[in-house]
Amino acid sequence: METEKLRVFDEFGQQIGEASRKEVHQRGYWHETFHCWVVSRINGKDYIHLQLRSPLKKDFANLFDITAAGHLTAEETVEDGIREVEEELGLAVEFDDLIPLGTIKDQIHSEGFLDNERCHNFLYFATENLDAMLELQKEEVAGMAAVEFKAFAELCFGERTEIEAKGFKVADDGSKKPIALTIHVQDIVPHSSSYLEEVAKGITHVLEQRQNSFPGK
Repeated sequence: METEKLRVFDEFGQQIGEASRKEVHQRGYWHETFHCWVVSRINGKDYIHLQLRSPLKKDFANLFDITAAGHLTAEETVEDGIREVEEELGLAVEFDDLIPLGTIKDQIHSEGFLDNERCHNFLYFATENLDAMLELQKEEVAGMAAVEFKAFAELCFGERTEIEAKGFKVADDGSKKPIALTIHVQDIVPHSSSYLEEVAKGITHVLEQRQNSFPGK
């Protein structure tokens, strides 16, 4: 995975070449990723679903993150990113079912890791019992947690530091064990505040439009 080739860009989004994933993160090259946020309606409220990253992950293990996400290789288009949803979640979704939220920059910098991403963000509405449908890729995802979107948006805007969640973790035998917990800011992958704010604004806008089009839904 560290040797796979990614397209690299300047800060204005112009492609300037290709580099290995390892080099991209060492040198801080801008590159493309695919992010899919899943929202469902539960008892009249909108919930956003956060994946729990596997303890096997090299980066940010055991932290909560975007529902499904991944890098786009040099050969892939944005549409090809839909594979992440099926690979990580076992959820078959058509690209046309996704609602675009735009390309949002995200920067995560730590010692020896410079992650500068141009994130192609999308929203997907789950219309059924999502947890029952999911078959998680254990190397990538260890569980899933549903958070009331209003509370998640407040966390994105820095108005709160913790949110309540319910969901499941995958046990060693493959079964889904229910969980209920408080997720603190430090339990979430440290995306840049500007990225999270733009995501929250975009999803809020879509939900408001949906509510106006389908009152009571």
